[in-house]
Amino acid sequence: AYGVERIVSSTGVPRCSCGGVIKPDVVLYEEPLDEDVMARALHYIRQADVLLIGGTSLVVYPAAGLITYYRGHKLAVVNKGGAGPAQAAVTVDGPIGQVLEQL
Repeated sequence: AYGVERIVSSTGVPRCSCGGVIKPDVVLYEEPLDEDVMARALHYIRQADVLLIGGTSLVVYPAAGLITYYRGHKLAVVNKGGAGPAQAAVTVDGPIGQVLEQL
């Protein structure tokens, strides 16, 4: 793992000492999701009393499908554009960063 200092000090595409590309610990478009991470996410979503979804229009799968595993009744969505599922108790239209700064 490399810190932000390594990325900032790089010229061009950041590379590790082995020559490979350094990339963030995120899933990029068309990359497979880690099965263990997905299993843990499903477990926690099923157990949650409250679910806050932020910064997504809920149209990109498989992440958008995770909401179907939520069994609680306190769903809140914060999204620029205000789109949220019908079962949401609260939908806030705004950029996630700005909305959460106000809480």
